[in-house]
Amino acid sequence: MKTFLSLSEARKSALWNHLLKLSSVSLPTGKTGTKRVIDHLGYVQIDTLTVIERAHHHTLWVRQPSYTPQILDELLAKDRWVFEYWGHAASYLPMHDYRYYLPKMREFPRKNSWEKRWLLANKKLADSILKCIRDEGAMGSKEFKAQPGTGKRSWWNWKPAKTGLELLFWQGKLMVSERRNFQRIYDLTERVLPGNLNTTMPGDDELGRFMVLRALSVYGIAQENEIRGHIHAGKRNIVSASLKDMLASGEVMEVTVENFEKQKYFALPKTLEDSSKSLPEISNSGVFLLSPFDNMIILRERMKRLFNFDYTIECYIPEKKRKYGYFTLPILWGDTFIGRLDPKVDRKQKTFYVRHLAFEQEFKKAADLVPLLETQLKELARFNQCEQIKIEKVSPIKIEKLLKKKIISAHN
Repeated sequence: MKTFLSLSEARKSALWNHLLKLSSVSLPTGKTGTKRVIDHLGYVQIDTLTVIERAHHHTLWVRQPSYTPQILDELLAKDRWVFEYWGHAASYLPMHDYRYYLPKMREFPRKNSWEKRWLLANKKLADSILKCIRDEGAMGSKEFKAQPGTGKRSWWNWKPAKTGLELLFWQGKLMVSERRNFQRIYDLTERVLPGNLNTTMPGDDELGRFMVLRALSVYGIAQENEIRGHIHAGKRNIVSASLKDMLASGEVMEVTVENFEKQKYFALPKTLEDSSKSLPEISNSGVFLLSPFDNMIILRERMKRLFNFDYTIECYIPEKKRKYGYFTLPILWGDTFIGRLDPKVDRKQKTFYVRHLAFEQEFKKAADLVPLLETQLKELARFNQCEQIKIEKVSPIKIEKLLKKKIISAHN
């Protein structure tokens, strides 16, 4: 079994394990395929930004083109197959992983934190929120506003009640029962959890093993800090201890990666077996336009190291300091990130705007890319319920004429 991977093999392993490949192997349609994606990735990050379709839907659609947002909504509210909690960030998580987040719920809030002080100072309010939901059923924060002219719930102060709902959620006393117009609707945890779900509290060893396996199953190969940063279900020292034990038992192997011989990488034996057998080549027959919060690119330093792609989401940067745009989507072609695309959807006009399409300086194959990019742009526009595409800016400028001739003329 090989324990040295070329950079190309390391990239290929990462892409295959993130379900970002084009081959004859495809995912099932409908909920079956969506479940498979979520279960494999371990989490899908929830996004509040609506420049285009929200990131959690985008992340699933990229891997399962038949996906629709209704599927995820039903997996949460109807099927109870996913739940909301903190994965890498606020995330949709497989319900069968619920027990591995119990330690985090038990430890919340941290000692001397503002959350701890708030809950101590507002115990009566927190108890009242729980009683209200127990008596009246699932509610969102809006239900805790006084209704004008009725005096109903006039004793609630909305902002403290909203804080209380969120902290009770992080404690695990409340769960998100559903989303209505993206607003969280909370209910008592015992009324949301499936009756047959295993809710046994895991020990440190079991939790650490879970986190190592979850990370390496999706990353392919990873450094220790990347494994620890994959999902935040337990403390970092727990992950490090489990990684050490799994190395000793042979459940995890140490790997050397080309150009990074002095850095330790780790992989599951199955990953190395697949690499030894030679994974199918990553196809250049299609393009992926990834969300800024896609699992593949969320660890920015990893992206810079393995793919030589220095990515930053610039919506948190003042406009004058932005280089590429507000909400750029990384463009993946084959095993290379070739640029980024800054989109904006005009929902009333059903128009998908490409505000800035920026390619990496070393990119040279625009003529080969254009028909593939056109196809993917059309699919992304359709997913966002848009009927036309308009490109505003392309850099470098020499590619602009080719793109506008091929794409704009077909969609204006």
